[in-house]
Amino acid sequence: MQKQKSLAINFIMNAILTMSSFIFPLITFPYVSRLLLPEGTGKVSFATSVVSYFAMFGQLGIPVYGIRACAIVRDDKEKLSRTVHELFFINLIMSFISYGILLVGIVNVPRLWQDKELFLIISLTIIFNMVGMEWLYKALEKYAYIAVRSIIFKLLALAGMFLLIHGEEDYILYGAITIFAASASSIFNMLHVHNYIFVRVLKPYNLRHHFKAVAVFFAMSCATTIYTNLDTVMLGFMKSDTDVGYYSAAVKIKSILVSIVTSLGTVLLPRVSYYIENRFWNEFRRIASKAIRFVVILAIPLCIYFMIYAEESIYFLSGETYTGAILPMQIIMPTLVLIGLTNVTGIQMLVPMGKERYVLYSEIAGATVDLFLNVFLIPKFAAAGAAMGTLVAEGVVLFVQLHFLEMREVFYRIPYGKVLAGVMIAAFFSVWVKWVDWGDFIVLAVSGVLYFGVYVIFLYIVKEPLVVEVRRTILRKFLK
Repeated sequence: MQKQKSLAINFIMNAILTMSSFIFPLITFPYVSRLLLPEGTGKVSFATSVVSYFAMFGQLGIPVYGIRACAIVRDDKEKLSRTVHELFFINLIMSFISYGILLVGIVNVPRLWQDKELFLIISLTIIFNMVGMEWLYKALEKYAYIAVRSIIFKLLALAGMFLLIHGEEDYILYGAITIFAASASSIFNMLHVHNYIFVRVLKPYNLRHHFKAVAVFFAMSCATTIYTNLDTVMLGFMKSDTDVGYYSAAVKIKSILVSIVTSLGTVLLPRVSYYIENRFWNEFRRIASKAIRFVVILAIPLCIYFMIYAEESIYFLSGETYTGAILPMQIIMPTLVLIGLTNVTGIQMLVPMGKERYVLYSEIAGATVDLFLNVFLIPKFAAAGAAMGTLVAEGVVLFVQLHFLEMREVFYRIPYGKVLAGVMIAAFFSVWVKWVDWGDFIVLAVSGVLYFGVYVIFLYIVKEPLVVEVRRTILRKFLK
């Protein structure tokens, strides 16, 4: 039987992993963006977005389905092993098909062939995803292992960035190092998998009984990938690499913040799947309510702060050549709240309850809206138009999921008024820093301390339960 880890420990380890994902681009992107300029970073972002479609096809929805399927049987090593083998075989077959189609595309599409070396390097993601089986380690809640391993490879990649990238022509190296940081740890996953499952043949295998669920999760993955990467791909084909570079700078900041907002939800999926399988409904409601409270308390102040300080954030991270990224960043920031909520309502609630088809409906609706809006907005507004399309699409996704969600009572006790009041007071006490000529980094540092400090103090004064609980937990740890 797998020993059940503390949710607090899982969250702490995932928070460390999230912080490493925040710090790594915070250090590297200001360096590479100034060397590669919008065109160079745009090339890498375009290649990454195109390859993501083929990687999605190769994984076939297994990254999410695999967590649920393995979490349910994790107390029985033989059942767990058979499940992992079956999913790996499906992943193997689809990855090779996907890789073959991508190679044909690179050879026959001029827009891809002109950067064939970059596309071939980025395409290694497909192989790394296949052998990594990250879904197994998440199902077993091995977040300490995932965090330590990821941080080590990010540190190696960090050294590679500064040692190897020196000019505009090094954008291919940048793509290679980015893939190394994100995916090379998959080799370690493969080498350690024997510690958790049997590696011998366990006949009979039954791949067919996974097909229906995998198909739904694959369709979900398709819809999500379409409307999260469609903007970059359409910008690359309809506009220029420079426009892609502007948009990528804005999305880079948004992605870092989204990883922070969704950090709690990442560790909940295996646990809520386990609760639902064993019909622990009260525990399920308690965790879902806490997750939504966490998202609202964290996402709204982050959204407002980075809308106010979009200019300073872009100039600090990317340089003054990225002025075209400021407006797209301001437009796209509210998606922090929308994505945070849909991560809970969809992945943490509807999926464990076996209602993933409703998540699929929401994502199809979002993808359709995004495609339609991009066709009209990108030619006229370029990167800003792509941001508008994404914002509306995320709103549609949340609206559809809420329509199908039965446990809406988990939203009723969220302190919306306290959060908005705290944000307004925090903005009032910090916004003066914006007009002081201290340089972008000092302005961000001082305003950030004032803004988030005042916000947290306000929530503690009004006795927001989650803030009080976190303070109590921290004090208990230090006073032991």
